[in-house]
Amino acid sequence: MTAYSEIAAHFGRIAALSNAIGILDWDNATMMPKGAAETRAESLALLQVLRHGMITDPRLSDWLPEAEADNALGEWERANLREIRRLWTVQTVVPAELVEASSKAISACEMAWRQARADSDFASLLPKLQEVLRLQREIGRAKGEALGLPAYDALLNDYEPGGRSERIDALFDDLAEFLPGFTEEVLAIQARRPATPRPEGLFPVEAQRALGVAMMGVLGYDFDRGRLDVSTHPFCGGADNDVRITTRYDEADFTRALMGVLHETGHALYEQGRPQAWMNQPVGQARGMSLHESQSLLMEMQACRSREFITFAAPRMRDAFGGSGPAWEAEALWRHYTRVERGFIRVDADEVTYPAHVILRYRLEKAMIAGDLPLADLPAAWNDGMKALLGVVPPNDRLGCLQDIHWPSGGWGYFPTYTLGAMTAAQIFDAANRAEPDILPAIGRGDFAPLVSWLRANIHGQGSRWDTDELLTRATGRPLDAAVFKAHLRRRYGGEG
Repeated sequence: MTAYSEIAAHFGRIAALSNAIGILDWDNATMMPKGAAETRAESLALLQVLRHGMITDPRLSDWLPEAEADNALGEWERANLREIRRLWTVQTVVPAELVEASSKAISACEMAWRQARADSDFASLLPKLQEVLRLQREIGRAKGEALGLPAYDALLNDYEPGGRSERIDALFDDLAEFLPGFTEEVLAIQARRPATPRPEGLFPVEAQRALGVAMMGVLGYDFDRGRLDVSTHPFCGGADNDVRITTRYDEADFTRALMGVLHETGHALYEQGRPQAWMNQPVGQARGMSLHESQSLLMEMQACRSREFITFAAPRMRDAFGGSGPAWEAEALWRHYTRVERGFIRVDADEVTYPAHVILRYRLEKAMIAGDLPLADLPAAWNDGMKALLGVVPPNDRLGCLQDIHWPSGGWGYFPTYTLGAMTAAQIFDAANRAEPDILPAIGRGDFAPLVSWLRANIHGQGSRWDTDELLTRATGRPLDAAVFKAHLRRRYGGEG
């Protein structure tokens, strides 16, 4: 066997192990009984250590240089080696005992978070979250020394390869300056309009699920390779060719769960569209979380909050719940889905206020990793930031700093990818519509094939063949540019239309 074939076979086995971890993580969040938590934590910790040991296998230090010198390799193989070397470089500096300790701390903290969130009791979560943070700082420092980066940028690099906080600071500072004034402008426009009625009533979970499943099918989700379930926090997970999504339901309001399903379906379409020939290799993985979030936000915000989609979906919503009257007309539903409101919950936020939620979390997690913000001061700092960026103060921690699972689950460095993803989504959707003018008219007919086909060719099917800037430039003609996102917001929300 050649050095490259040895490496490819080795990472195929790593992918199989990752698939097992993915299904156990999904079960942990959806179906696992509470009494199994300790045993599951032990199992996951062992699997994480085994995977870490395989990624840091000493043989790779010999295989990699030999494979990289092989002139017979094609473009995909060389891109695969680039990704493997990146993974190997950052993982070899993290000791196995630190991986195990972090995995156990995360499992314990996730379970504690569920109860703490329900009770709005940050103090009960603090000790376990402190341990997760301590270990994340250690991991960040170790990776940062290998990469020549600050600890936060090293953690960010796991989710956004090549991402740097200096660039994000500039993008987010620009948005933070733009958004408060623009939000006021939009709220003033809305106030001049007659009040828009909204659907009211009891919306049974079974009917909400049926509508969500139908709309997943419209978008192109492959139910032979996935499923829909319920969890405390919606997510997309599972394994290669077994892409599972979750949502949560409110019987007093079907509109939030539906958009949550469409958001997660965007993630799932990316996963289901990755190149099959490279599915079990690093080059076949999604290219970073800003691209991943762009695909969920493209579906939820760009496509499914368009007039075209709401016009198509409105009669199906009425049929699902037996609705009638002005609140169920397409125009009223579109106004509801594009209504801007200051609110406490990130996952329920509209397009205009959503980036402020993310900017707040990004600034807080950077400060906590740097040691500039003691974890015990997080609730107060959170509330101060909400007031400054959004003009509201959460009445309790359940609606404040306990609402997201990311920090308890070890996702430090993840949050900025949401707003990077929103900007990327606007840029990709704009490029897709310029390339294929029938995309929006087709969506109005319930036909997502033109959009998904373009995404398969330009985003999903490219895996990690290119770095993020290169992939975006090839797909849209330029690297990430916030101007396209701002133009989209002004067009949809800034006029009387």
